[in-house]
Amino acid sequence: MTMQTTLPPQLTAGLISGHVIPYFGPGVLDLIPGGSPVPAAPEALAAILTAKVAVPHKIRNRLTAAAQFIENFKHRKTLTTFMSEAFAPKVTPSPLHRFIASLPNLPLWVDAWYDDATYNALSGRSDWGQVQGLSQSEHFGIWTGYYDSLNIPVTEDEAASWNTLLYKPIGGVRPASNYLVSDTDYVEVLTEIDIQTPIPPKVQAIRTGRHFLFLGCRFNDQLQRTFARQIMKRSSDHHWAVLPGELTRNELRFLEEQNIQHINMPLAQFAALLASEKQKVNQ
Repeated sequence: MTMQTTLPPQLTAGLISGHVIPYFGPGVLDLIPGGSPVPAAPEALAAILTAKVAVPHKIRNRLTAAAQFIENFKHRKTLTTFMSEAFAPKVTPSPLHRFIASLPNLPLWVDAWYDDATYNALSGRSDWGQVQGLSQSEHFGIWTGYYDSLNIPVTEDEAASWNTLLYKPIGGVRPASNYLVSDTDYVEVLTEIDIQTPIPPKVQAIRTGRHFLFLGCRFNDQLQRTFARQIMKRSSDHHWAVLPGELTRNELRFLEEQNIQHINMPLAQFAALLASEKQKVNQ
């Protein structure tokens, strides 16, 4: 499969106008200068958790199963503590994070990992806030939590005035250590996600008619495909994903099913091209 060297012309314009929604996965942390100080993949996080607790060998590499074992045998608070320790280091935003944070129109930014790089990239502004997915083990009956730019919990109505909403569907370390990570966490959400209950109404409203750009995501895992599918629901009929190299059969099927155009290039190259294209637009 031939690597691409140019970007679709409507992509940069769509990001600048706010019609393209960036959707970050853990792979974006590979761009962090000097390397990521926190785990940048589910497998890496599973290795950190299972180094702290003896977990059956057959589930050691499966993040949600390993987390469930720890939750069952060491208590939920122990799992939350381990997660907060793993993601405690402050992550310096990459140039790609800073590029997205600088966009003049950024109604929604989806970040499907637990680190604080997107949070730090936006921290110089006051016109934004975040909404995070909440574990039913810790917040039964409440699916999401809203926090303003000062980390103060607010209501959904108070979030209506924000120019940018950072959506962390599986939670995040800042500001309140919310994590969807165990099998039980995901079972609760997946039971309701098809009818969109866990998806914040503000996210549902913003996505209407817009496109998604997937960066640092892989779709060889059922959970990642399900979350992306449900977050995209009722948006536009065309999206993009930067995925270098050969794709798995499941990834190819998912891209075709969701009409996601495959951009075959390394993420670092994509980020550099994106910055260059924006400069041309601004000239």
